[in-house]
Amino acid sequence: MDKRSSKSISRRDFGKKSAFASFAVAAVHQTKAMPANVDTVRIGILGCGKRSSRNLTQMLAGNDNVKLIALADVFQDHLDWYRKTFENHKDASLRSKVDIQDDHCFVGWDAYKKILETDIDVLFETCTPYVRPKHVEAAVEAKKHLFVEKPIAVDPVGVRRFIKAVKKHKSLGLSLVAGTQSRHDKSYIETMAKIHDGAIGDVVAMRSYNCRGLPWCVERDPKWSDLEYRLRNWYNYCWCCGDSIVEQAIHTIDRCNWIKGGPPESVFASGGRAWKPRTEMYGDTWDNFSCDYEYPDGTPLAFFGRHWTGCAMAGGLDAIGTKGRSNGQDMAEWDGDATMQQHQDLVNSIRGSGPRFHEGVRVAESTLTAIMGRMSAYTGKRLTWEEAMNSDLSIIPEKLDFNLKYPVGPIPEPEVVPKKPLEYR
Repeated sequence: MDKRSSKSISRRDFGKKSAFASFAVAAVHQTKAMPANVDTVRIGILGCGKRSSRNLTQMLAGNDNVKLIALADVFQDHLDWYRKTFENHKDASLRSKVDIQDDHCFVGWDAYKKILETDIDVLFETCTPYVRPKHVEAAVEAKKHLFVEKPIAVDPVGVRRFIKAVKKHKSLGLSLVAGTQSRHDKSYIETMAKIHDGAIGDVVAMRSYNCRGLPWCVERDPKWSDLEYRLRNWYNYCWCCGDSIVEQAIHTIDRCNWIKGGPPESVFASGGRAWKPRTEMYGDTWDNFSCDYEYPDGTPLAFFGRHWTGCAMAGGLDAIGTKGRSNGQDMAEWDGDATMQQHQDLVNSIRGSGPRFHEGVRVAESTLTAIMGRMSAYTGKRLTWEEAMNSDLSIIPEKLDFNLKYPVGPIPEPEVVPKKPLEYR
């Protein structure tokens, strides 16, 4: 990863660099791809959850000559639910694109290896985020095109592992589309182009929100081991999901990086667990984050996120320029579906009938931007991009075994310098 420059870059120069970066990304899409599959694009799903089912629905609905042929998951009931959902889908046009045979259904820790041995053309990697780098590495060796959900890792070690893998994936001429679907939303695409062309002048500040109620959770079945419960209730454990700033807020953070043409160079953050019930079901994640990011040209980004049910909700971004402001999509109109569009773009990229897409490094940068915000908040320390990228932090248990204990917590607390107690008079 290139070292980030200091404040010697002017805001206007950095804006020009941002616009150039956007053009460069478009140009990369045109590089040589693998030989096109002109017939049916065969799809395999690794991670049979509800988010994956939404993605697959849009993939099948938005494309002709695609077919779901393989499923894989660590849990049998997840796979069975997924298979039943699509083989009996109420939409006949979607059912006609499903052809799952028993010998193309795989369950267990090694299911990811087995699905990659089939004749699928594209793998949907939609598993729990902690395991994504390992699965992507295997997909690269199997030479499969990829749809990869966000975030792509939960710690810096995972991010570096992912980046190494996707660079090789790209060099093989394969296509990769990530789950940050705003990048395929034409209202964002056109507005961002206008921002880069100076429509609101130099962008001198940004703010971003991700405020909503408590996330989903799963009550524990007494028959489940610790590890099974962690994986079924994954959103509530940091090592599984990366915490809310990484798992959810990455969308708006990615848009801010889009505006600036790359990630920030530092962050100073805070947060905590102020309201979320302290039970096993709600895990060890925080319920609020506040981050002050700074980009290489000095532009600040104020990010605020929380999970407090019953309070005001807010989402999106506000880019403030010397000539105006924008929320990133207010200078264009489009009534399409960004999730469907991203899967149409992926299929066209695979077939060679449209621009080639490979979004691996970009989504990794946005993931690390979110991770470094969490790292700064957890520790109470200012953090640079270089420090985050080079960190040896790995938060995933070294050994995963359904027979071992995986206690929750402790809930992260910043390290503070002890001081003498205040004397009250």
